[in-house]
Order: sequence, then structure tokens, then C-alpha cells
Amino acid sequence: MSNKLEILEEFKQAELKLNQLKSSETTTTSNPSDDTVVIQPKFGEEMKVLNDKCAHLSMVIEAMNASED
Repeated sequence: MSNKLEILEEFKQAELKLNQLKSSETTTTSNPSDDTVVIQPKFGEEMKVLNDKCAHLSMVIEAMNASED
């Protein structure tokens, strides 16, 4: 298993990429009409994978912190 610093770095990178995708996913519309706006996800699957990875790494980090106490 990787050491704590490597896991923290991997978590930071995954979280950064996830935030970039979330930012890219959101769009603003300047259409003043009353038409319904349908949002089609572009990065849904990649965001799901990264979200799962972040959750897993967060649990690993918590476990490592708990074992240090």
C-alpha cells in the first residue's frame, strides 16, 4: 500500500479533476425565453468514477489517521 502522503496527493488530484469536470459540466444560458432547458451530462460517468475514488481514498485516509491515534 502507498504511504499516507502518496494517498493524500492522489486524493487531491482526483478531487481537483472532479471539480474541474463539475465546473465544465455547468453552463449558463443567456436565453431569456421561457423554454425548458435540458441539461445533458457530458462527463457523468467520469465524474461518478472520480467521486467513488475520492470517497474510497477519504475512507483510507480516515483509517490511517485513526490507526495513528
